[in-house]
Amino acid sequence: MDKRQVIERIRHGLIVSCQALEGEPLYRPEGGVMPLMAEAARRAGAVGIRANGVQDIRDIMARVDLPLIGIIKKNYPGSEAYITPTMDEVDQLVDTGCAIIALDCTRQSHPGGLTSREFLRQVRAKYPGQLFMADCSALEDAVMAAEEGIDFVGTTLNGYVKGDEAMDGPNFELARRIVEKVPAPLIAEGRIHRPEEARLCRQEARSCR
Repeated sequence: MDKRQVIERIRHGLIVSCQALEGEPLYRPEGGVMPLMAEAARRAGAVGIRANGVQDIRDIMARVDLPLIGIIKKNYPGSEAYITPTMDEVDQLVDTGCAIIALDCTRQSHPGGLTSREFLRQVRAKYPGQLFMADCSALEDAVMAAEEGIDFVGTTLNGYVKGDEAMDGPNFELARRIVEKVPAPLIAEGRIHRPEEARLCRQEARSCR
């Protein structure tokens, strides 16, 4: 799918995160659980899936025909970024064929001392045909990513980066400001746990465009 097709399929819909990390009850190294979660989400009306790790991503894509946002969470010594933080993770995700790859595009440093702008430039140069999403913490992150030609921006990391204000729920104000100031399509994400929160996010975005 090209960018236009992906946008049309996910516009104003609900993307469901189907992830489990090692040590969590639904985690299985051999996979098998997250595809069932994705199938349940599809039946309930989800328009897309966000998933972590090559095994789960491949299994989910084999089961449900929905655009998938792929990530690999990995910690590196001396680096604060952990959502698809290096080119190695990007290479693995490109190989899965997932529609969108999400990257940490905050002020946190990437391995090797790269800034998010520098890393994003390298990624875009290597994979010009791949769709990418910037996981952001602040408006400035989204502006920077848009300047580098990002395809989608998300509020994913707001409240999780040093210096951010901790919040109990989604940051509706940040979502509104991004929609007003940034040309790239917004995927509102982060601490959206209840249906009413998802509805409010969609209302905020529609009120700005």
